[in-house]
Amino acid sequence: MKNIDHLAVNTIRFLAVDAVEKANSGHPGLPMGGAAMAYILWSRFLKHSPDNPDWKDRDRFVLSAGHGSMLIYALLHLYGYGLALDELRAFRQWGSRTPGHPEYGHTPGVETTTGPLGQGFANAVGMAIAEKRLAAEFNRPGFELVDHYTYVYAGDGCMMEGITSEAASLAGHLGLGKLVCLYDDNKITIDGATKIAFTEDVGKRFEAYNWQVIQVKDGNDLEALEKAIAKARQNVEQPSLLMVRTSIGYGSPNKQDSPDAHGAPLGAAEVTLTKQNLNWPLEPAFYVPNEVSEHFAARKQAFAARKLEWENLFAAYGKEHPELAHKWAAWHSGQVPAELEKDERLRNFGEKPAATRALSGDIMQALFDYLPNMIGGSADLNASTKTRLKNSSDFQRDNPAGSNIHFGVREHAMGGILSGLALHGGLRPFGSTFLVFFDYMKPAVRLAAMMGLPVVYIYTHDSVAVGEDGPTHQPIEQLANLRSIPNLQVLRPADGRETAAAWLHAVGRRCGPSALILSRQNLPQLPGTGKEALRGGYIVSGEKGTNPEIIIIASGSELSLALEAQVKLEQMGHSVRVVSMLSRELFLAQDKAYQEAVLPATAKQRLLIEAALPMGWEKIVGPHGKIIGIEQFGASAPGEVVLEKMGISADVLVDTAQEMLEK
Repeated sequence: MKNIDHLAVNTIRFLAVDAVEKANSGHPGLPMGGAAMAYILWSRFLKHSPDNPDWKDRDRFVLSAGHGSMLIYALLHLYGYGLALDELRAFRQWGSRTPGHPEYGHTPGVETTTGPLGQGFANAVGMAIAEKRLAAEFNRPGFELVDHYTYVYAGDGCMMEGITSEAASLAGHLGLGKLVCLYDDNKITIDGATKIAFTEDVGKRFEAYNWQVIQVKDGNDLEALEKAIAKARQNVEQPSLLMVRTSIGYGSPNKQDSPDAHGAPLGAAEVTLTKQNLNWPLEPAFYVPNEVSEHFAARKQAFAARKLEWENLFAAYGKEHPELAHKWAAWHSGQVPAELEKDERLRNFGEKPAATRALSGDIMQALFDYLPNMIGGSADLNASTKTRLKNSSDFQRDNPAGSNIHFGVREHAMGGILSGLALHGGLRPFGSTFLVFFDYMKPAVRLAAMMGLPVVYIYTHDSVAVGEDGPTHQPIEQLANLRSIPNLQVLRPADGRETAAAWLHAVGRRCGPSALILSRQNLPQLPGTGKEALRGGYIVSGEKGTNPEIIIIASGSELSLALEAQVKLEQMGHSVRVVSMLSRELFLAQDKAYQEAVLPATAKQRLLIEAALPMGWEKIVGPHGKIIGIEQFGASAPGEVVLEKMGISADVLVDTAQEMLEK
C-alpha cells in the first residue's frame, strides 16, 4: 500500500481523537481501531456520491456500532459531504451536525440512526432485501439499474444483541449476497474483555446462519482488508461476515486494547503520547495534510464519474423501457394515486359484523392494486393478522420478485428490517404481529418514529377480548406505550369504514410511522362512521338537543358500546354525544376550532371507555371527566366474559354516566 493510504488512515484516527478530546465526551477507541477497515472500504469499494448523497444506486454504509460516530463524520468530512471541519470541532454540541450517535436526516451521508446496538445491523438487512427486490422488478438485460451493496460496520456489542442474531438468521436464509458485515472484533466491552461474558465462536454461528465467514487477522493490514472485501463481493449467493481483529484505541501507548479507550476521551497527556507514537503532528488539532485532502478529492471525482455512468444508463433505460421508467418514478415518489380513495372496496363493507383484522386484510388487497410496491409480512402470524398479499408471491432466495416476507418468529428483527426497507426507498413496508408482542420490537419502532419513516405496523388481537389465551396474550399497557412514542400515530378503528380511513392515512403519511390496532373479535358495522375519521376524532352520533349533557368518547371495539349506551341514556331523557377517537394524535393535531367543535370546552362531563390502561387520556376527558379502562392483567376465559368481568360494557357506561350527571 502507498504511504498516502497510511497517512489517510491516521488522519481519520486523529480527527476522531481531537473531536472527542475537544468535546470532552465520546468514544475514541472504535475510530482509532477501525479506521483502516473503513478507509479501505470507502476508498476502494464503496459506490457513493458526496454531491448527491441520495443517489438511488449508491452502496449503503451503516455504522451499527453508532457510538463510534466520529469514524463516519471524519469520512464524510474528508469526502466532501458538506460536513465542514467546524462541525467536527462542534462534535456532540447543541445545533451541530455531528451528534453523539449518527442521526438520519440530520447529517448528509448518514443512512440510518444508530446507537442502540444491533439496530443498524437489522436496518442493513432491510436495505439488502430492498436492493434484491427492486433489482428483480426493474433490471433488464444490459440495464442493471439496481446493482449495489449494503455494508454494515458492527462491533462485539452488536454481535451480543438478540436483534443481530434474528436478522442474521433471516439474511442467511434469504441468501442476501450483497450484504457485507465488517465485524470490528476488538474483544473489548465497557466492562472489560469480552471473555467475561462472550466466549462463543461468532464465525461458526454465522456459518450456521449460511453466511460466508472471512477472517482478517490484522485490522491494520490494508492489503488483507482489500482482499477480504473483494472476496466478500464475489460471493453473491451468501451474505458475508468479515471478522477483522482490531485493537481498540490503536496507537495509544496506555489505553490500546483497554476498556478505557471505549467511551471516554484519551486525555491531553495520552493524546500527545499517541500522536508521538504514530508520528503525527502535535499541533494543530484537527490536522488534515494537504496531500490527504487532494487524495480524497481525487477519489470523489472518480465517484462522480460512476454516478454519471449510471445517469446515462438510466436515460437509455427510459428510452428502451419507458413503462418501467414510469413505474420507477412512481415507486420512488411516495405518492398515493388519487383514484385509490374512490375505490368502492374502501366504502362498502356490508352489514355483517367482522373483525377489523379481517377487514384490514381485505383493504390491503385493494391497496396493493394501486400500490404494488407494498412489501412486508408478519412474524409468523399471517393466518391471524391477515396480512398476506394474495396477488403476490413470497420473497425468497430463489424468488426475489415476491412481496410477502416471512419474518419468522423474529419481531425485533422485523421492526429493524422494516426501517431498513423504508430507508432504502422505492418500497412501502409493513409488518404485523399481535399487539401484546409489540413489546418485543419497541426499540425499532421508537427509532422509526425518530427518523420519520413511513412504516406501517399492523397490531391485531388488540384487547382482553382475545379471550382464552389469557393474560400473556391480552394487551393492557401496550396502547399507552405506543401512544407515548413521539411522531408515531396510533389508529384504532371501530369498523370497516374506520379501518379504511386508518389505512388511507397510513399509506399517505410520509413523515413517520403508523400503527393500526385491530380486533380479533367481530365488530358491528356502525352508522355514522366514515371519512371524517381521517381527522382522528369526530362526532359519530350527535346529541338530541342544543348541547350535550355528556360526551361519551371511545376507540375501536368500544365505540359500539358507546352507541349502545347513548340509546339507553337518551331513553332516560339525557342528551348524549358520541365521539369516535380513532387516533388521539391525529385529533390533537387538528386546529383548535375543530377540536372545540367536537369537544366543546363547555361540555365538561366527558366519559371515555377503552379496554386498555387509561393512562394518557386525561387531556381528552379534562379535569371533570372519567375514564373506564383496565388497570390489571386479564384472565383466560371467553372474550366476552373477560370484557364483562373487567367492566367493559354498555351497562357500566350507562351507570357511570348517570353517576356523573347526578352530581
